[in-house]
Amino acid sequence: MSILFVLLTFIVIITVNYFRVREPRGVPISPAVPVRAPAPVMTREHGFSIPQGYSFHPGHTWVAREGREDVRVGLDSFTADVVGRIDEMEIVGPNRWVRQGQRLMTLKADGVSLDLLAPVEGVVMAINQDVVKDPMLALRDPYKDGWIALLRSPDLPTNEKNLMRQSMVAPWMHYSLSRLTASLPKNPALAQDGGVPVHGVLLQLEPELRQKLIKDFFLN
Repeated sequence: MSILFVLLTFIVIITVNYFRVREPRGVPISPAVPVRAPAPVMTREHGFSIPQGYSFHPGHTWVAREGREDVRVGLDSFTADVVGRIDEMEIVGPNRWVRQGQRLMTLKADGVSLDLLAPVEGVVMAINQDVVKDPMLALRDPYKDGWIALLRSPDLPTNEKNLMRQSMVAPWMHYSLSRLTASLPKNPALAQDGGVPVHGVLLQLEPELRQKLIKDFFLN
């Protein structure tokens, strides 16, 4: 009888421990990515402020590593300058899998919609609720507090091969700005001193030209 009692006690202990440490199916155990964004180290290159360690998608979104598979993503300063204002932002929901180059968010202002693409593929782990409440935060501080989402990207090294990184970033930004300037009509109202496009120029263009630039620069 005492042997049976010991066996039953042992079985109960094993069962309790199993359910206490058992990982929910499909949810990997890994450290949580901090929601507060670290301040990036900024350098000045070719007249642009470049966050060190960030990689950039051709559609003008960025990604920053925060772990072996965890990354933070957002929109770049080119987007912030060209768009100028956001009335509403729609972001794909948590637990959604997005592919590299797939729509991650939609910016809306004055009836104009602009899709921005995921710089890498992965599952959306968290959304920055501050930019949901105040979309203009993404334009005021695109590389820190204006981040958009946290992703878990298991194939990150492969995805990074399709991005602009390190010494490629500043020349690419300079090229983007030159292309934009050349694409605009010769209108003083659309340029600052030196011919640099004004803040929010996208919303000031005729619809046909606006859609062409959205396709060319944001790959919509």
